[in-house]
Amino acid sequence: MTDWKRKEIRLPDLAEPISHYTDAVRFGNLLFISGMMAVDKDQRVIGEGDAVVQARAIFGSLKRILEAEGASFADVLKVTVFLQNIEDRARINPVRQEFFGDARPASSLVEVAKLAIPGLLVEVEAIAGIPEYGS
Repeated sequence: MTDWKRKEIRLPDLAEPISHYTDAVRFGNLLFISGMMAVDKDQRVIGEGDAVVQARAIFGSLKRILEAEGASFADVLKVTVFLQNIEDRARINPVRQEFFGDARPASSLVEVAKLAIPGLLVEVEAIAGIPEYGS
């Protein structure tokens, strides 16, 4: 039987959330990952002005959260990418493919006027299905 308890996930190597949220929430076999931003532990923007550097940092954070819960990019079901400039899509797609490999999650892409911290160009949130090994 599936354990349907709610579990908040907070990775100590990621920056503290800037509001009342956590890095991810697991509910049963679903993992909901908050919008990840390219910031260091002190909330300083990584790769200011460079969407590719920011995307690489964000997907690295997503990878750490997924691995902490026994998942990988192959288990990601849905991704939402927020860009300040929709033209950056073509620049960040190779980074995305680098992390996802052959896996193709459902996806939404949204251009936004601003993100939570000045200097951010990209934010990514995701939903993953946690595999049940041995079942």
